[in-house]
Amino acid sequence: MRLIVALFLLIPLVEVALFVLSGQLIGVWSTVFLILFTGVLGAALAKWQGKKVIEAVKREMMYGRLPSGAVLDSICVLAGGLLLLTPGFFTDIIGFLLLLPATRRWMKPLLARWLKALFDTNVFFYIKK
Repeated sequence: MRLIVALFLLIPLVEVALFVLSGQLIGVWSTVFLILFTGVLGAALAKWQGKKVIEAVKREMMYGRLPSGAVLDSICVLAGGLLLLTPGFFTDIIGFLLLLPATRRWMKPLLARWLKALFDTNVFFYIKK
């Protein structure tokens, strides 16, 4: 819980610092354009990758297999798309890393371990004993 609170405080500070630095280096209007451009590019990339993930899920289910890898891909694509739509350079970098298949490949095991830990500690579900 402390990590989440720290991230909610730290990430906006990093974003503001990057906005100010970018505004000083390339100008205010170039910074605004760059923010809008990464948002539009991120939405298009998320749509394209989302379609590929849906096709992979369909293919896995057609062959009677559980689409566990495709489900992790879809979580990464959703999170990456949301991060790219959030204004900021730091969140854009993380969003692109989650959307691109080459970098998503090494992020999926981390996501799987994190989700397993959440399920094992009953964070997602309240089980009355």
